[in-house]
Amino acid sequence: MAVKISGIDAGSIAEKKKIQAGDELISINGSEINDVLDYRFYINDTKLLLSLKTAAGKSKLVLIRKDEFEDIGLEFETYLMDKQRSCKNKCIFCFIDQLPKGLRKSLYFKDDDSRLSFLFGNYITLTNLTDSEAQRIIKMHISPVNISVQTMNPELRVKMMANPKAGESLKYLFEFAKAGIAINTQLVLCPGINDGAELERSLNELGSLYPAVQSIAAVPVGLSDHRQGLYPLEPYTKETAREVIGVIDRFNEKFKKENGAVIAYAADEFYIKAELPMPDAEYYNDFPQLENGVGMWALLQSEFDSALAECETKSLKRRATIVTGKAAYPLISALAEKAMKKIAGLDINVVAAENKLLGSMITVSGLLCGADIADAVSGLDLGEELIIPPNCLRSEGDMFLDDMTVEELSDRLKVKVTQNGSGGEDLLSAMLGGI
Repeated sequence: MAVKISGIDAGSIAEKKKIQAGDELISINGSEINDVLDYRFYINDTKLLLSLKTAAGKSKLVLIRKDEFEDIGLEFETYLMDKQRSCKNKCIFCFIDQLPKGLRKSLYFKDDDSRLSFLFGNYITLTNLTDSEAQRIIKMHISPVNISVQTMNPELRVKMMANPKAGESLKYLFEFAKAGIAINTQLVLCPGINDGAELERSLNELGSLYPAVQSIAAVPVGLSDHRQGLYPLEPYTKETAREVIGVIDRFNEKFKKENGAVIAYAADEFYIKAELPMPDAEYYNDFPQLENGVGMWALLQSEFDSALAECETKSLKRRATIVTGKAAYPLISALAEKAMKKIAGLDINVVAAENKLLGSMITVSGLLCGADIADAVSGLDLGEELIIPPNCLRSEGDMFLDDMTVEELSDRLKVKVTQNGSGGEDLLSAMLGGI
């Protein structure tokens, strides 16, 4: 197999070597190039022999000498260099199956591609992997690999993922650990199914693979209002959320005594549901599971407090509105109060938006759509601008989940709309109008 070159960077090594768009890259130093993993792995040598086929069908060899890790300037039609692999599971908790009809087509695509784990940190289930692909990951020592485990009970994993390969594919997790590949894991917990004793089993078995397994995130199942015909699942309650946290705390206590480390974390949402205080930022070490909503509360609070302590602004005549999801509302409100207490004249109104598109049980800000935000703030005095969450825009550009753009939202509300940055310092800067 060969991959087609779609473009050449100006001034690059490839341009100097007269490689052209339309040429096909067949191999590097004799190793076949099939996709991005092959290319990224073999391109790092300082001496490269590229085997190419021109658009006219002629074979061509190009010798390149370069610094290690230096890019040579080839561009390809897609970042994967071939088609993205879709998920073959039918998980009982799949959130994509819970989306309402009528959204844009791309939102319904389920990816389960190991290359996206390497490129973007996506989580994979291992059920798409073949033995040869697993060995390629080991050979290239691709690390870390992010794995959506759900349970270490093979039979239960088959049931939860409705895939007969789900149990046996756990073997790759053990092979990666044995090879020294760093692994981050995720457990999407469903009440009464893979929590309780099953959670204890999963934590213990994953803990036995330490230090290869670097972190374990326990995330509560997300339930929308669009579950007609799907597996019956219940949301976590205050009591059941506390039980999950208790299992994880007991595991961590024992694990830390034996290994001097903490690797298992409950998602922030568990603490919110349990009505328990969030752990301090120090608890999360280097925050290995932020993308799973683990430690986001503690990190944002820590960063904001540090930025506010260093802020030299004493007074500022400014009124603005911040919209957020119901889960983050208590924290954002508390941070806004701190800023207003320190800075005279600053007036920040924080509004919690209900998720009407997906349902009231979806409380995270990242799944708010434009109409949700518009409904939440309609009729309010928004001040100079409306500040929206950093993670609620989807797709290319500035589009919300419901295809409304930031510009359309601004026109509808007759106010400037600004997307907040991702950290505590960004949040404070947004409150202060960018100063």
